[in-house]
Amino acid sequence: MAVLERSELEASPLADLHAIANQIGLDGFRRLRKADLIDAILGEPAKSADADADADTGASTDEEEERPARTRRRRSTRSRRSTSAASDSEDSADEDTDAESESEEAAPSARSNGTRSRGRSRSSRSGSSRTGSSRDADRDADRGGDAEADAPSDAAARIAAGVVEVLGNGSAFLRVDPPEPSDDDVYISAAQVRRCELVSGDRVTGPVRTPRRSERYPSLVRIDTINGASADAVSDGARFEDLPVAWPSERLALDSKDPTLEAIEWLTPLGLGSRAVIVGGMHAGKTETLRRLLEALGARKELELSVVLAGVRPEEIQQWQEGPVAPSAAVSFAASADSQGQAVERAIDAARRVAARGGHAVVLIDSLDGLNPHAARKALAAARNLREGGSLTVIATASRPFGGETTVIALDHALTSTGRQPILDLVHSGTLKLELLVGEDGAEAVTKARAAAVEAAG
Repeated sequence: MAVLERSELEASPLADLHAIANQIGLDGFRRLRKADLIDAILGEPAKSADADADADTGASTDEEEERPARTRRRRSTRSRRSTSAASDSEDSADEDTDAESESEEAAPSARSNGTRSRGRSRSSRSGSSRTGSSRDADRDADRGGDAEADAPSDAAARIAAGVVEVLGNGSAFLRVDPPEPSDDDVYISAAQVRRCELVSGDRVTGPVRTPRRSERYPSLVRIDTINGASADAVSDGARFEDLPVAWPSERLALDSKDPTLEAIEWLTPLGLGSRAVIVGGMHAGKTETLRRLLEALGARKELELSVVLAGVRPEEIQQWQEGPVAPSAAVSFAASADSQGQAVERAIDAARRVAARGGHAVVLIDSLDGLNPHAARKALAAARNLREGGSLTVIATASRPFGGETTVIALDHALTSTGRQPILDLVHSGTLKLELLVGEDGAEAVTKARAAAVEAAG
């Protein structure tokens, strides 16, 4: 540094002096006044505090008086642009909150690293100018420090605990005082919900970052535990599709006095893990039968019930919403096939997570007719009885069977239109492996009743 002259240093802006001090590894240079900083760069002993203050004030005053007005205006413009750019960067980061939460604990450091990368790019492009490079480096260091200060550390981050409530769009809230929402609730991104396969009712814990300017709620940085177990252990469990399955063997008791439901329970029974479709023509009573099934199954507290309305009338949406279980998703017949398929898929995904953890989920869908055939078969194929405890039952309405069902419940339009009960069309209805649900004697009785129905129809 012997080639540096005091006069040159005194004529240099403070940002350049900071850059030089940073390059030579000078500790604590940002806390020094300009005169002290020049002495430190030149390796000279610091002056007394009073003399230093006078010298620094005098140097600054002389420098400002000698600097042309045009230069001052140029620096002021650059300062405003830099402030505006920093503000825009912060606003952009605020709008990308969900993506930052989805990347969990890496998100705050990613923001800091991104800021530094932009600073290095600007510095490399202006490498031929020592002054421009040093100013970029100085701004870069300041912004990097702000980003690091904003990043939550494991030691200081607040740990939240509560119950998950999954929303219709796939994201969720951590209710700290369930079941009622509060201002202390914590937002959970949709990516975290999918990655950890969260379902409503899960108890989770994890560190939280404070909300930014455009946010109302704090966000969960990552998920540490799920229902008391490590989130990593839960996520690393076997995939739902890979779990061993068995035919439905536990009959769903309906305990209803409705004649049609009684006929369904004994002649075309449903079991945990059934893949069932209620079929029939227009006005055959498919929706009403599904609604009554929901009321009957609602009495079984061990079942996680969910309803999806896809392609129904607006009046039916209102009617379902006033029932015992509000629909988790509802789209009218005006929605596209893709929109209807997405609504069904979200409900099926949530039910799969329940079944994979040993619970019993039942998804009722009205109806499959508006979905693409592949999406409809995919929804039905998700139903299964898992050998290790859980099950996913799908009961849907459709104008016809899709193939692969374990139970088909056919309704007779002629019986429905004339008000006769039950409206079950026993000839076209049936359950596979019936003996597993009602026993050998029950299966024989159903076979005799079916034969009598065929004879009467012939």
